[in-house]
Amino acid sequence: MTTQEALTKLQYILPHHALSKMMSKLTHCENKIWKNLFIKQIIKHYGVNMNEALEQDINTFKSFNHFFTRELNSNVRPLTTSPNAIACPADGTVSQAGKINDGDIFQAKGKNFTVTDLLGGDSKRAEPFNNGVFTTIYLSPKDYHRLHMPLTGTLTEMVHIPGRLFSVNTATTNSVPGLFARNERVAAIFDTDAGPMALVLVGAIFVSSIETVWHGVVTPPSITSVRSWQYQENAPVLKMGEEMGRFNMGSTIIVLLAKNKAEWDSNFTAEKVVKLGEHIGNTLA
Repeated sequence: MTTQEALTKLQYILPHHALSKMMSKLTHCENKIWKNLFIKQIIKHYGVNMNEALEQDINTFKSFNHFFTRELNSNVRPLTTSPNAIACPADGTVSQAGKINDGDIFQAKGKNFTVTDLLGGDSKRAEPFNNGVFTTIYLSPKDYHRLHMPLTGTLTEMVHIPGRLFSVNTATTNSVPGLFARNERVAAIFDTDAGPMALVLVGAIFVSSIETVWHGVVTPPSITSVRSWQYQENAPVLKMGEEMGRFNMGSTIIVLLAKNKAEWDSNFTAEKVVKLGEHIGNTLA
């Protein structure tokens, strides 16, 4: 057994939520000595580019989490202006991108998961995305951790789905079957000019919370059954490029679009490093 295989197996028995709760306390600690030391180590180890940040003096951050969810300068992530463009929702690395084949989403070699499982087990909720397109984008610790709209959309439903909190790094994604449909996650369903769009914010080990701009913190608390919110009246409308949510610690966002409504750029493929707002595909007439 390799070291990586052993580490992956260890994750099955770890108390994921207890560890994440402990990390939350550490990352929200406002002790100046502690939080500054933590911030400096992350900047050094991961090569965080603080020149892009709106606030560059680490003393201005109340906590490590405040630093981790830092705002960017307004001019460092220009939003695509191409006609019919789909904008990248986050800084990160493409884990996968492609077609949804008869309800199946490709995770890694030999591993798939279903749209129905990803969206909380409701086949009616999943049906519009059958044979559409998807992308999975991984946010590393060095990345900007706010998430933005790929298209302008009106929110119709938000779903909080319970689960484990496996790591979502490449090694674990290649090893754990159905990983993204097993981890705790928050799915936001929007109505757009290109049909329905789902943005799925997937939790991971040490991700202390997931929040959206219209609701605030969704998780914690952790839950034992799916809960959902419907938005019929006064539904939030978010424009392409607007912030829609954030990870308090890093993870993965999955974008789903309906059949014959969108296509990805030919170079938008696994392992591509992407930046928020850049052109990643087009909607179809």
